[in-house]
Amino acid sequence: MFRKMSVAVAATMMLAGAAHADPIEGNWKTEAGSTAAIASCGGSFCITLKDGKHAGKKIGTFNADGDSAYSGKITDPANDKTYTGKASLAGSSLKMKGCVLGGLICKTQNWSKL
Repeated sequence: MFRKMSVAVAATMMLAGAAHADPIEGNWKTEAGSTAAIASCGGSFCITLKDGKHAGKKIGTFNADGDSAYSGKITDPANDKTYTGKASLAGSSLKMKGCVLGGLICKTQNWSKL
């Protein structure tokens, strides 16, 4: 009886954890064609490239700012420069924005959920 109850409790906890996943979490196709994985890490969301020339490289850390809005740092994997970043989620599209000089110069990319 104890074993059955333990299995039921474990299954319930796994389902509850999955239900609370943030919508930004998962795999995203970047404009360059690489796959970027976004996962929870230490109270933030870490972005790691999964394939391509820079596979395995961590390129960003974001915090949730509210519904579908995120902010943090994003790194260009080609030159290792880090920028102030913002992300906004709309359905299966993630708008990524990196800026310098207090937001005077920005570059935007749109990623799609895989």
